[in-house]
Amino acid sequence: MDAAQKVVGDAIRVAGASRTDAGVHALGQVVSLVTTTTLTAASLRAALNALLPPDIRVLDADEVEAPFDARRAARGKRYAYVIDNGEIPMPLTLRYAWHVRGALDLAAMRAGLTALRGRHDFSAFCAAPGRDREPTCTVRSIRVVRGKRLVGIFLSADSFLHHMVRNIVGSAVEVGLGRQEPSWLGRVLAARDRTLAGATAPAHGLVLVRVLYPRSAPDGSAGLSSRRG
Repeated sequence: MDAAQKVVGDAIRVAGASRTDAGVHALGQVVSLVTTTTLTAASLRAALNALLPPDIRVLDADEVEAPFDARRAARGKRYAYVIDNGEIPMPLTLRYAWHVRGALDLAAMRAGLTALRGRHDFSAFCAAPGRDREPTCTVRSIRVVRGKRLVGIFLSADSFLHHMVRNIVGSAVEVGLGRQEPSWLGRVLAARDRTLAGATAPAHGLVLVRVLYPRSAPDGSAGLSSRRG
C-alpha cells in the first residue's frame, strides 16, 4: 500500500484477494486498487515494481470497472504444498519445502484425501483463531504428485479456513508415513475435532497458486478464471 500511495499520490483503497500466514508464499496473489490516477495499467505496474522490494513483483495489471474488489469477487483459490521427501534436506528448497524424512506412500495419501473432496464441515482442520466463521467449504480437487524427491499436494476450494491446508497436509503425512490408515482422514473430518487431526505443517512449504474469479472478472473468460498478481 505504501508503494501505491507514493505512485498515485492520492487517497487509495487496496484489497488483497487472500491473507496468508507469515512464511507462506504466493505465486498468484491478486490485489485491487481504487484510485483516480490517469496512469495506464502498464505504467502503474512499472512504477510499483520500481518501488517494491525484490521479493514482490506485479506481474500483470488491468483496469477494471467499479466496484470490483479482489477479495469479495473471488470464487475460489488454489494452493500447493511442497514436501522435500529426500533423505537429506536439499539446501535450495529449504525456504520453500517441508523436509519429511522417510518414504511417503502416495497411494495411501491419495486414498485418504479422497474423503475430503466435496462440501464438508472442516472444523477438524481449522486453527482456533479461525473458528468464528462458517466452517463449511467445498473442496473441488485434491491432487498428490511426485517429481523425484519433491512431493506436491494441490488443493482447490471455494474458500479455506485458517491453517486448513497446512492441517490437511500434516494429517496426510501421518498417513503417508504409515502412522495412520487412509480411512482415518475421513473419520477425523466427520468428528469435527481439531485435536484428532495431525500436526500443522510448516508455513514455508505452502504456496498460493491461483485466485479464481467468475466470468465477470476482468479477463472476461467463461466460467471460473485464474488471475495472477
